[in-house]
Amino acid sequence: MIRVFRHYLSSAYIWLFFIELLVLFFSMYWGNELRSFYTDSWYSDEYIILSSAIFSIVILISNIGLGLYRRSLSWDDFHLLSRIGVSFTSALLVLLVIYYSFPEFTIARSVLVYSFAMALLGILFCRYIFYGYAKHSKLRKKILVIGVGDNASHLVSSNHEYIHRGYQVVACLNLNSAPVKVKDYQIVSEYESILSVANNLDIDEIVMALDDRRCEFPMDDLLDCKVEGIEVVDLLSFYEREKSMIDLKNIYPSWFVFSDGFSSSGFRNYSKRLVDISASAALLLISWPFMLIVACAIYIESGFKGPILYRQTRVGAFDKDFDVIKFRSMRTDAELNGAQWAQENDNRVTKVGGFIRKVRLDELPQIWNVFRGDMSFVGPRPERPKFVDQFDKNIPYYRKRHRVKPGITGWAQLCYPYGANEYDAIQKLQYDLYYVKNYSLFLDLTIIIHTIEIILWGKGAR
Repeated sequence: MIRVFRHYLSSAYIWLFFIELLVLFFSMYWGNELRSFYTDSWYSDEYIILSSAIFSIVILISNIGLGLYRRSLSWDDFHLLSRIGVSFTSALLVLLVIYYSFPEFTIARSVLVYSFAMALLGILFCRYIFYGYAKHSKLRKKILVIGVGDNASHLVSSNHEYIHRGYQVVACLNLNSAPVKVKDYQIVSEYESILSVANNLDIDEIVMALDDRRCEFPMDDLLDCKVEGIEVVDLLSFYEREKSMIDLKNIYPSWFVFSDGFSSSGFRNYSKRLVDISASAALLLISWPFMLIVACAIYIESGFKGPILYRQTRVGAFDKDFDVIKFRSMRTDAELNGAQWAQENDNRVTKVGGFIRKVRLDELPQIWNVFRGDMSFVGPRPERPKFVDQFDKNIPYYRKRHRVKPGITGWAQLCYPYGANEYDAIQKLQYDLYYVKNYSLFLDLTIIIHTIEIILWGKGAR
């Protein structure tokens, strides 16, 4: 793992990104050569290099947006051919807009056909090699888990569903004859020292996953391991690095103050506000025709009566309430019995509402909230005061997510599906805290690009 602006990226996916960048670049370059195989090319070298750069960058951004470099991609959510197909189609549309808007960059249709064909074959070949590499256990970091209880059990199963696993749990060490909760893994109960176990198993990293913090801490043993070059990390740091989340069960109050993060600066605030305004203006410029169509559809479905927009009080930064604006997607009598979560296949949702919620068009009026400064483009999703008060009583540190402005999209929306109960709120809070702790311009831009996946895949919508 590599940390870039406090956000962890998989080194394997970084290598894949740059290899595919070269594949895409040379697909356009060689596509021109193939088109002019029997004749002289009418493009100069400088022109085709610039065109190849535009071609590769547009497709790469589209690939990122479709989640093709997301390290948390599971086999169940894989759909490689579908994702590549949608990505290439989206990239083609963007390239056509570029060629139409800037005729000086125009490329012959035959060159585009050859380039896309070679790009598709090249990407599929890269993915075939990469996923074969991803299954190779010898290339993963070998981990020794200290603990055999609930924390250890949760850790060893935390990335079973992922396509690419950056680590492999080799064994769990029972430190204090604790009850064993870990299944299907080697348990080490008798040993001379932790260092001897680590050397025998060729361990690269040790993760502390004890359930009881009051038990005797093996300071000398772990220090011996560090001196020998074996990394030692606590469970909080491990989950933050590998899962991009903050493990609520292992937070202690002073951690918020002494951990790196949860800090801001004038430049960061100004740059975030600039991104908010720029991204919202660009989204408004692109989406206003769709917003007009949605408004007309809602008005027609409601029999030319009833509101098109609705306002709802939400909790913003530093617990200040504000009114969020959205397209109405439910019946006007949806909450006669009080506030409640939207459920899957909720019968209060109208036909138009079901569609616009699926593709997130109902969120577009929140652009006005961003312009006003109530919200940011990226941040934790704002919740209603009634739910916030309920969560604050039952979920530790829930209001810490209000240290930044709420957003139209956010890290929790990318990493966890729609929340419909208190359990979901706990899971999403772990990702929201990761964002609050590590937010940066780089992370915001990453989330904005990845939001394409949410829109096109209908991920988490209800």
